[in-house]
This record gives sequence, C-alpha cells and structure tokens, in this order.
Amino acid sequence: MNIKGKLLIIGGKEDRSDNHIEMKECNSKFSPYEILRLLAASNNDRIEIITTASSEPEDLKKTYTETFSKLGFNNFGFMHVCDGSENTEYIERVRQSKTVFFTGGDQNRICEKLVKSPIVQLLKDKYNNEEGFMVAGTSAGAMCMPEVIISEAENGEAILDNDIELGNGLGLLNYALVDTHFVHRGRFGRLSHAVLLNRDLYGLGLGEDTALLIEKGHLATCKGSGMVVVISAKEVTQTNVSEASEGSPVYAENLKVHLLTDNCRFNFEEGKMDTVSQSNDTKST
Repeated sequence: MNIKGKLLIIGGKEDRSDNHIEMKECNSKFSPYEILRLLAASNNDRIEIITTASSEPEDLKKTYTETFSKLGFNNFGFMHVCDGSENTEYIERVRQSKTVFFTGGDQNRICEKLVKSPIVQLLKDKYNNEEGFMVAGTSAGAMCMPEVIISEAENGEAILDNDIELGNGLGLLNYALVDTHFVHRGRFGRLSHAVLLNRDLYGLGLGEDTALLIEKGHLATCKGSGMVVVISAKEVTQTNVSEASEGSPVYAENLKVHLLTDNCRFNFEEGKMDTVSQSNDTKST
C-alpha cells in the first residue's frame, strides 16, 4: 500500500468536554484528550467536522467547539451534509482541509447521503495522495469507513443466522470491518458474525475512548484508555455460518483474537502485532 494520508477510527465516547471516562481513575496510561489531539498536527490546521450522522448536530457543534477550544484548535468548521453533498462550498472546504472528522450518530445516515458523493470521491483522492491528510470518525463516523459495514445487528447470547445486516460503506478501508462501543455494549458476537461472513476481512472492535491511527494504509497504532479487539476468521477450520438455517446458532473453530492497548501497533499486511511500547504490558492472544 502506498497511501499517504491517515485514518483515525475512534470507538466512541472519546475524552471530551461532555464525557466522563471511567478508565480515568484506574488506568495509569490515561492521557486527557489523547485521541482528539491527533486531529491536528498544529493548531492552525483546518478541521472540517461532518455531523451528517447525528439527529442533534447543534449539540455536537457545542460540544466539539468547547473541546477544540480547550485543545487550542482555532481553525475548524461544521458541515451537516445531507442533500447538499454536491454543494460546491462544501467540496471546496473539504479540498482546503487538513482533517475531515465524522461525528457519531447513525452510520447508515452517512452512507445513504455520501457513499457516491463528490465529497467522498475527494476524500479518497486526498487520503491516497496527500501527505498528512487525515480522515477521522468516532462511533458511527468510524463504522462507515470500510467498504463493508454493519448496518443493523442483534446482540444476543448466541450468534444466530439472519441476525445481522451488512451494507456499503465509504470505502476508505478495504481489509476490515469496524464496530464501536465494542466492549461496553457487548458486541463481540455481532462482529464475529460479520467476519465469519467475510473471512478475508479483519474485524476491528474499538472500545470507548480508544482509537486506531492507521498510517501508510496498513500500520495501525492503538491510542486511548481502553482496548481494540482484532478478530480474524482467516484460519477458521470449522463453521456452519454458510449452512445455518434462519434462527440457528453459528459456531466456529479457530477464530483468532488479538488485544491491543495504548501504543500497540498492528501490521495488517503481515497480520500480526508489529511494535509494542516497552512501557506497555499488552499481549496478543
């Protein structure tokens, strides 16, 4: 991969002005605003914040304005891109930006409005070819990044056939599916199901206040106070996922899991943990 830009995919509830992070009191690696600081290399870098996923964009505008002001960012704006995805002003603002950040809400709303829009085509071009350009997203804003996304899914005690619906995403990430609020909302089953249905893809389960910073298209560094779970079905030896009838439980043998925490790095071209900070005690399993 010869990608010059960066992706920052965030599991939701990142440390910001309106959130209380439970791990703050007990995780010695906690760093205030660690994730959102990554949105700009300098305070003057232009950040465009797309609130399309949200049904309450004004609330998000207030929250991120307060947070970015605390971080010293002074060059940012908001775009609630809905039916105006071909708006020439929006397109020019994206063209001039250093970072485009998708907020949380409903990933289907983002994809319905933007998948085939000029804005997304421009994002792909800048991500592939512009050194240092970043596309970031939190919660739904992270889930919409891959080519294949989880549109709807159930969280049950077993993985059942027909309990998940997949859709088309923005196409900025072609080797993985993304799920967010992963630990807090108990989403291991639904991401495992999605990966079993797409065994060539990794499943990235992002915990809250946790992110993956992806550089060069394939080198992903974990940031934040929680963890990222990487699921692979590439070596599964037995599963009934393709034969199970509706409502039947799905099984799998040799589903592989890695656990990443702050400063762990995963190389998706090689399929293994690449670098771990000496101060980080995390192991992959």
